[in-house]
Amino acid sequence: MQPIKIGLANLDPTVGAIHSNLERLIQTAAEMSANRCAIGVFTEQVISGYPTEDLVQWRGFVEQQGRALRSFAEATGGLTHPTIFALGLSVSDRGFVYNAVAVVAGGRIVGLVPKEHLPTYGVFYESRVFARGIPGETRTVLGAPFGDLLFRTPFGVFTVEVCEDMWVADGPLLRRSASGAELVLNLSASPWRTGIAETRKELIATRASDNQVTFVYVNQVGGQDSLVFDGGAYVNQNGRLLHEAERWREGWSSFVVDLDRTRRLRFESTTWRAGAEAYLRAHPPVRIVEVGIPDSDFLPEIFASKNFFVPDAGPKLSPEERWYEDLVAAMRTGLGGYFRKTGAFEKLGIALSGGKDSSLTLIIAWLYAREHFLDLPEKERRARIRDFIHCFSMPTRFNSQTTRMISRKLCTALEVSFLEVPIEEAFEREVEAVRAMLGPNEELPALTRQNIQARIRAQRMWNWANATRGLWIQTGNMSEKAVGYTTVGGDLMGAYSLLGNLPKTIVIRLLGYLREKYDLEVLDELLETKASAELAENQEDEKDLMPFPVLDACFALFAGEKLMPVELYSALRATWTDEELRQMRPDYRPGMLKDWVKRFCGLFIGSIFKWVQAPQSVHLGNLDLDRERALQLPVVQSRQWLDLEALDALSD
Repeated sequence: MQPIKIGLANLDPTVGAIHSNLERLIQTAAEMSANRCAIGVFTEQVISGYPTEDLVQWRGFVEQQGRALRSFAEATGGLTHPTIFALGLSVSDRGFVYNAVAVVAGGRIVGLVPKEHLPTYGVFYESRVFARGIPGETRTVLGAPFGDLLFRTPFGVFTVEVCEDMWVADGPLLRRSASGAELVLNLSASPWRTGIAETRKELIATRASDNQVTFVYVNQVGGQDSLVFDGGAYVNQNGRLLHEAERWREGWSSFVVDLDRTRRLRFESTTWRAGAEAYLRAHPPVRIVEVGIPDSDFLPEIFASKNFFVPDAGPKLSPEERWYEDLVAAMRTGLGGYFRKTGAFEKLGIALSGGKDSSLTLIIAWLYAREHFLDLPEKERRARIRDFIHCFSMPTRFNSQTTRMISRKLCTALEVSFLEVPIEEAFEREVEAVRAMLGPNEELPALTRQNIQARIRAQRMWNWANATRGLWIQTGNMSEKAVGYTTVGGDLMGAYSLLGNLPKTIVIRLLGYLREKYDLEVLDELLETKASAELAENQEDEKDLMPFPVLDACFALFAGEKLMPVELYSALRATWTDEELRQMRPDYRPGMLKDWVKRFCGLFIGSIFKWVQAPQSVHLGNLDLDRERALQLPVVQSRQWLDLEALDALSD
């Protein structure tokens, strides 16, 4: 047997906080060494924080990381146990900047391995600034071997790779495992989005099995701008999952693995051996660097479970519950990262309407506050939360007593600050002021009267935030933002958004889940109310637009699947019967679904100029309304390409 203990660190670095990140790295490394880990694995770009984006264009930013790496090597050189560390950073050479992994042992930099596959899709723009590692190439950078490398230790041969390298079937692991790597360490900063956790586990199992290696994966945790990282760490031996660290938690875990088992399984796998032999006949092997550390003189307990055949208990949450919990954790993590890392704010502010969106935003903020003040005694904790979250109701004659009471009751239940500040008089004054600006033949439209209310509320929230160093959280959802059912300078505004990439149908379902989990009875009344902007008499959002299930389906199929309007209508026609549509809208009639498709497509294209002005929103899925990171659409474009006239030729 050849058991080794591996330390897996999920840290929450701040981009640019190189000195603070370094202190955390050294502290964690010392803890790993004290626990007699043979290897300690950190994450991608952990010295600088990720993503660095264009910061690497500053030479000094990259050079500071090199100095920090040397400091890390010096600080860990005198640790009692000879732990080998792998950590991510940016390095420059010959006019290129690389996203690389440094291997450090015995107080020196043993080697540097650059990332080969640079993602430039979705939220990623790495090839904009980074150069790719070249298979087979090696040279010297920062006084150490740099390039396509393996590392030989007393316990076996390992290699390192960076995030995206794992996502390519014929990536560097193919040649490195054939060249002798038995253990692979993947250092990642992989943003969370719905469904990604299971995909990662399946992919890791595939890579470990195909290449007959022990695969170690470690991911960054925390919020950075609109991105959230769920952390998590896995040890998979030749296709079998052995260890899974808790996600959404900063810290480190360890696991003992027997590398002799990987060697035995390689010997038994004739398929893998045939592939490795074929590769080596056609290619030179990857260079091996000797890691000069003494052999470990301890035998960690590899059979800690004392159970050789019965698997560990499975997850306690159902897939649906896990999905809800991930959504909540992502929004809470995004808010926490934005609030804490900017250093610009002291409290949170929410314009609370008594509707579903602002109520869900408040609940997520409350959950973050409970975590933020977790170390305080209960009484002090509750007092700090009350002073930390400030909710403001700003009603006019159009706000119902029901929603006003819901706002008050919810704040009472969560024990956060609440203040009602009516804006009726300010609304009337502004209406008269705008009328005075109009020409002799110009009228004040009803829509403008609605928008004036939203803009007064926004102005007051900005003024409060400015006066108190408060973070004003925008409360709109993705469905309404997609079709411009929001006010520029009004409810579209804010400093940060939790729901900006969350469809309305999911807002409603998530509220139902949280009501049961936290026994929030006030949400029963809320869930029974019809969604309304409450900017006009008897206003209902779904009457102004269309049923939210239809709206969300239009968004998913048009923006996500890239269907043309004719295809979109056919897909919806096959999804719902007329009777099902009538249950959503009692006034439904033949032809209305076609009208909804036309309305959605026209509003979506015409509203791009609006949602590009929205604040950063937590990245929750692969389909987000984020022109910078997700859906890059021209603001200025014609609707001609939609060919909406073709819908008229279709039968209802």
